[in-house]
Amino acid sequence: MKRLNVLLTAFALLISVSLSAQVVSRDSISILKQQKEALEIGKRINDNKLKLAKLENSLEKETQNVQNTSVEAQKSADNNGEAANKLTNDAENKKLAGDASKSAKEAKHDAKQARKASSSLESLNKEIESLKSKIAADESRLASISPNN
Repeated sequence: MKRLNVLLTAFALLISVSLSAQVVSRDSISILKQQKEALEIGKRINDNKLKLAKLENSLEKETQNVQNTSVEAQKSADNNGEAANKLTNDAENKKLAGDASKSAKEAKHDAKQARKASSSLESLNKEIESLKSKIAADESRLASISPNN
C-alpha cells in the first residue's frame, strides 16, 4: 500500500510538472510570435518611411513641374489666340493659317503636358497620404503589441 501511494504521488508529481512545462512552453511561443510580429511591423514601418521620404523629396520637383507646364500652356494659348486674331483679319492668308494651325497644335500639346503634370502631382499626393496612414496604422498596431506578454 505504501508503494502504491508513493507511486501515485510520483505519478501525480510527474504529470503536474509536465503540464506546467507545457504552459510555459505555450507562453514562450506566444511571446516569440508577438516579437516576430513586432519585428515585421517595425520593418514595414521603416520601409514605408523610406518610401515616404523619397516621395516627399520628389514633391517639390513635381510642384515646380506643374507650375512650369501651366505657364507654358498659358503662353501657348495666348500665342494661339494672337494667331487666330491675325487670321481673322486676313482669313485667306495661307501663312497666317499655317501659323494659327501650328500654334493650335502647340497649345494642345502644352495643355496636355500641363494636365499630365497636374495628374502626376495629384497621384503623388495621394500616395504620400496613403503611406502616412499606413505608417500611423502600423505604429498604433505596434504600440498595442505588449512585449511583456
